Amino acid sequence: MNDQPNGDGTRKLGRKSKPVTQERLRKAALAHIDRYATSSDNLRDVLMRRIHRSVRLHGTDPDRASGWADEIVADLVARNLVNDRQYAENRALSLYRRGTSRRKIEMYLRTKGVGPADITEALVALEETDPDSEFTAACRHAQRRRLGPWRRENRLARRDNDLAAMARAGFSYGIASQVINADDIEALEEESEQRAAERRS
Repeated sequence: MNDQPNGDGTRKLGRKSKPVTQERLRKAALAHIDRYATSSDNLRDVLMRRIHRSVRLHGTDPDRASGWADEIVADLVARNLVNDRQYAENRALSLYRRGTSRRKIEMYLRTKGVGPADITEALVALEETDPDSEFTAACRHAQRRRLGPWRRENRLARRDNDLAAMARAGFSYGIASQVINADDIEALEEESEQRAAERRS
């Protein structure tokens, strides 16, 4: 057992870490993908953090352990237990539903190690799900942040601030102004219905 600091400055007993082996690393990878959706690159980063700790604490051979990580990730990809394309599509859809702009979705997927081709396909799939996905996401973002038509008071005085907030969230000025300048929530709903009708015609 080794001591670890508590938040109050005292010490608590913690479980001593064991040096990584190929089998322990594989179990860690399986446990991670069982709990979290992940890209292959992100999973490798998770494994490498364990390896770096083992190198520091136990003198593990970094090159050998890194090779284990590569083999494990490659095997999980080959068995389709880790699928970057599926991960990207699922995360893009989840983020869109929370009101995330395409630009922010793309940035997020890049930070998770998803390649350009998979990001492009994920955004194409999102557009097929909702051709007005950016407008819909902008409305959802404004609703969550109480911007524009969802602001209860001082709408005019706060207009520029609301537009700036939309811009920071990754929405274009055109989309942002359309949402923020809408007369009311009903007007946005009518606009959404009109767009859907135009697509069907």
